[in-house]
Amino acid sequence: MVTILYDIVRESVELWLAVAPYLLLGMFIAGILHVFLGEDFIRHHLGGKGMAPVVKATLFGIPLPICSCGVIPVAASLKKEGASKSSVLSFLVSTPTTGVDSILATYSLLGPLFAIFRPIAAFFSGITIGMVNRLFNKEKTTIKHDHSHKAIATGFKVKEVFRYGFLELAEDIGKWLLIGVILGALLTVFIPESFMTRHLANPMLHFLLVLVIAIPLYVCATGSIPIATALIAKGFSPGAALIFLIAGPATNTVTLSFVYSKLGKRAFYIYLSSIIVISLLAGLVFNWIWGLLGSDLSLISPHGSHLSLWLTIPSGIILFALIVFGLLPSRKKEVNEMDYEVNVPDMTCKHCKMTLENALNNVKGVEKVSVSLDEKIVGVDGKVKAEEVQEAIRNAGYTVEEKK
Repeated sequence: MVTILYDIVRESVELWLAVAPYLLLGMFIAGILHVFLGEDFIRHHLGGKGMAPVVKATLFGIPLPICSCGVIPVAASLKKEGASKSSVLSFLVSTPTTGVDSILATYSLLGPLFAIFRPIAAFFSGITIGMVNRLFNKEKTTIKHDHSHKAIATGFKVKEVFRYGFLELAEDIGKWLLIGVILGALLTVFIPESFMTRHLANPMLHFLLVLVIAIPLYVCATGSIPIATALIAKGFSPGAALIFLIAGPATNTVTLSFVYSKLGKRAFYIYLSSIIVISLLAGLVFNWIWGLLGSDLSLISPHGSHLSLWLTIPSGIILFALIVFGLLPSRKKEVNEMDYEVNVPDMTCKHCKMTLENALNNVKGVEKVSVSLDEKIVGVDGKVKAEEVQEAIRNAGYTVEEKK
């Protein structure tokens, strides 16, 4: 038992140290993108007819470090502002599938071929889903342009880069990154090396098994990487690991429920079936390309382990400290006797909290906003009508229920 625990801890630490330097760099770049490529800029470009909004939605979504549930309120806001369903679906699949932080982390644990192929797969996934929806879902769209945005002072921008990249983003991805690393270590320790070659020799069986696991599972783009690494180590084909990297972040019960309820039954079937087909094709193409390159293991092997311990150990400690700090209960503000309170059952992460705070602070008469993620309660102080509070929450993409 002691030996098993030691092996789990050792594998977890190795995975953590390999990904930490690249993830910290990615979080810094993510902070820059958050400040200079915000939601207002994206919303401005995603309306209108033709394929241009779909292409823009896909391109804007690829580098953004927004998790699988955090993308939902952004997508709801885009839809509310007049973006087409095709643009929203493209944004929904390309954004959580990859991001600057996860691309660098992918390179550290899965090598250069995955790091290059993953954003390419996200691009083609977004474009394909947008095209298919345009083909089968005729719609008229108009975009609402808002030219009232205020400039942000340079000093505040610098502060916001670090606040978002190393505090808010660390809190968003922290839990799922920890879960992903631990699951990766468990798979490495408990699944025998020869399991896949003995019992599931056909690569297509690898594909189908991974799809069954990935579609309902909630996992972020970064948290999926150590799991994919462990799958390859245990004999799954590289293409099967890619399927997990695509389908895992892009599909989960929350996202699928949002698509069904907000975009319609037809959009739901298009979204789910397209991701299944695209994931399978991407896995086949990846295996084919890797074969053409001589099935070189160095192309799909960890590169974070090549870094000096003088870099990886401090990076691992800093990353762990940031995530622990972000998950501390003492940092979570509770709603306490506000003038008006409602339940918002579908808010799940820090991004949801920030979105609701921004939406409600823009309502005339609101003096203070308090959001409790744990209790799913939103409260406001000030002279404001209940209907206006509820409308602001719905416009942000969330469900409102009277407090029980």
